[in-house]
Amino acid sequence: MNFQQLRILRETVRQDFNLTTVANTLFTSQPGVSKHIKDLEDELGVEIFIRRGKRLLGLTEPGREVLGVVERILRDTQNVRNIAGHFASRESGSLTIATTHTQARYALPEVIKQFRIEYPSVRLVLHQGSPREIAGLLAAGEADIAIATEGLAGVPEIASFPCHTWHHAVIAPRGHPLAALKEITLADVAEYPIVTYQEGFTGRANIDRCFADAGLAPDIVLSAIDADVIKTYVDVGLGVGIIAAMAYHPERDAGLIRLDVPDLFTVNTTRLAIRRGVYLRGYAHGLIRKLLPGLTEEKMIQIQRGETETGEDFVI
Repeated sequence: MNFQQLRILRETVRQDFNLTTVANTLFTSQPGVSKHIKDLEDELGVEIFIRRGKRLLGLTEPGREVLGVVERILRDTQNVRNIAGHFASRESGSLTIATTHTQARYALPEVIKQFRIEYPSVRLVLHQGSPREIAGLLAAGEADIAIATEGLAGVPEIASFPCHTWHHAVIAPRGHPLAALKEITLADVAEYPIVTYQEGFTGRANIDRCFADAGLAPDIVLSAIDADVIKTYVDVGLGVGIIAAMAYHPERDAGLIRLDVPDLFTVNTTRLAIRRGVYLRGYAHGLIRKLLPGLTEEKMIQIQRGETETGEDFVI
């Protein structure tokens, strides 16, 4: 038994049992992947995969048990490397953050700037994607930290914590009739075509829920994952926009006005997540403390060791 066999087993499950994709991901050949799987099964004396001819369809019962142990072995192997790296060079290395466009563009720049001042030798990588992609990157060990509003709570492999709250705002071209109203209601907003976020992004579920609870069916004429795109189409007159309030900048968005309506929409909570049982380098703790100053080192160590079940009891 060797580490390459274990990596192939894990990657085969991650790639939905497609051995061609496994081979490409691990920079090896498909026949080599097949041989490693066969050698591992012969050594263990059990079949790990369910087969139909040469195709792999899933894991057998012993295969599921073996996979759980393999995941722990490979995770702890990476932990050994992280521990060694931490003590060999405490303030240099790399840190990968998986997050959404909104967080990367509007919520994180000042935090990242301060982090870089404190840890100038750390290379940062920002992976932007959908909440589901972000959770997947973290669970697969391809990101160290994940930050998103949706998709991070309730994933068994990760622990997530409330990071900050924010609300939606309505934007419109200057001179729009909504700006003349002393008090704006959801019904007022629903009278106009709406440009807002794509489903699954940046609190869109809360927007839909608020309209539905009010018995309204808004005319959403365009949806996008990027607030800058939404602002562009509002600026050309396609409709009024509903965006994260932090995405509006009075100088950059001079042709638009922001109508703050915090009582119209549910408050959104952005969460920070880490993978359970994974040892994080000291500088990763440094970034987390900037985002979650109330999270104690003791709690972090418990999470790294897999000694705590949830981060839900942590409050902002």
